[in-house]
Amino acid sequence: MEKSLEELNPLRGKHLLLASASPRRRELLGELNAEMRLAHVVEVDETYPTELDPMEVPAFLSRKKAEAYKDSLAPHEVLVAADTVVLSDGKVLGKPHGKAGACAMLRELSGRWHKVVTGVTLATSERLVTFSEVTEVEFAPLTDDEIRFYVERSIPLDKAGAYGIQEWIGYIGVKGIRGDYYNVMGLPLHSLYRHLKSL
Repeated sequence: MEKSLEELNPLRGKHLLLASASPRRRELLGELNAEMRLAHVVEVDETYPTELDPMEVPAFLSRKKAEAYKDSLAPHEVLVAADTVVLSDGKVLGKPHGKAGACAMLRELSGRWHKVVTGVTLATSERLVTFSEVTEVEFAPLTDDEIRFYVERSIPLDKAGAYGIQEWIGYIGVKGIRGDYYNVMGLPLHSLYRHLKSL
């Protein structure tokens, strides 16, 4: 007997909870065709040890977020917690504080390569699995007018590094990319899918 479409779905039976208010992560996770809903909001202190390797910051923060939910998970639920940072010369660029901060970040990224690192933690009632994905992005040189136009038009204050690759600045500014494009948007779908299948 031929299998139904639902029986063919590799993630059938997975009940995903997204621990993020990001509309981009919500959209991306929804594209994996698993049952998904948003977790209730839990305030988490997003500080990290100053001696922590910058490459490990997103994984550390994603695990911290997941641990805040772990005790409330039902046996059939899988929580997805993520954190993304931009690294410029090893320096962590998180979300900018105000438009001036956003412009300053984009000037720093202009004409150079940088790294986008996303840490993801998958939590069930019994275990935590944490992994990271790194994507390298090259920006073409950006003029001050281009930077100000983008910041005033899009107000990217909720984005690490002050930009969304899927927005105007990405269309005109991103010259090269090495790695997972969706990781730059905030969720490394290829790695996430493989880890969800193996849970």
